[in-house]
Amino acid sequence: MTSERYLVGLIGAGIGTSLSPALHERAARRLGVRYSYEIIDIDKIGASPADVGELLTAARRLGFRGLNITHPCKQEVVKHLDDLAEEAAELGAVNTVVFENGRSLGHNTDRYGFGTNLARTLPGAALGRVLQVGAGGAGAAVASAMIRAGTRQLLLADADPRRSRALADRLNAEAIPLDAVAGLLPDVDGLINATPVGMEGHPGVPVDAGALRARTWVADVIYRPLETELIRAARGRGCPVVPGGGMVVYQAAEAFRLFTGHRPDGDKMFADFLELTGTGDA
Repeated sequence: MTSERYLVGLIGAGIGTSLSPALHERAARRLGVRYSYEIIDIDKIGASPADVGELLTAARRLGFRGLNITHPCKQEVVKHLDDLAEEAAELGAVNTVVFENGRSLGHNTDRYGFGTNLARTLPGAALGRVLQVGAGGAGAAVASAMIRAGTRQLLLADADPRRSRALADRLNAEAIPLDAVAGLLPDVDGLINATPVGMEGHPGVPVDAGALRARTWVADVIYRPLETELIRAARGRGCPVVPGGGMVVYQAAEAFRLFTGHRPDGDKMFADFLELTGTGDA
């Protein structure tokens, strides 16, 4: 065990069942690093996304090395930071904040996490025409990952049309109305859910899964539950699927590196995830 000590945490809503503490702390133990990961659930403390700036200030005063940021604070937190890493500035969303030399620096490891998970789970997947539902904080990272992976036509839909248009303009993608999704599903290579629909507390499916064709792959950013209603419906139609487990693992590995300077073993973290969720398929 080294003399290094790190106090980090996670800010978000409804995050009491997050696997991030266990994933980070197990990785730290393997590296011989003293590490404590705390949950800051705004629902439990009666706060709102608008309070994230005050929470950052309090965490810095308490000696936190940094914080992960999740729904619904990934975009709200940006205006409270001293600086942004290149990928966070490009995306307009932050999921990792590092405190150093009296300053707060925002990063986004979601893009890396989603891209790595997709490549690992479906190597060689067709990327020509992809439809994504959700253009918020996670959606921005996922959309950027798809463009970087070589998607030629990325269709973006969101409950807030202004948000999907803004993201489409930034990435040279195409914004579409939410009510047009079902009609386009039969003609896309892949479908991505980057909305909270399907996560614990937000049951349901973001699109009409009955319109999916077996050749269309389906990815979800949600990992609690791992088998969302969308993923289950897609499996039932014979679609290749990419659950959100790998995304959370690989974004966590990159966040751990930013907090500590140590690169954890991603494969071992993935094995931890499988053990913690009791599944052999992520």
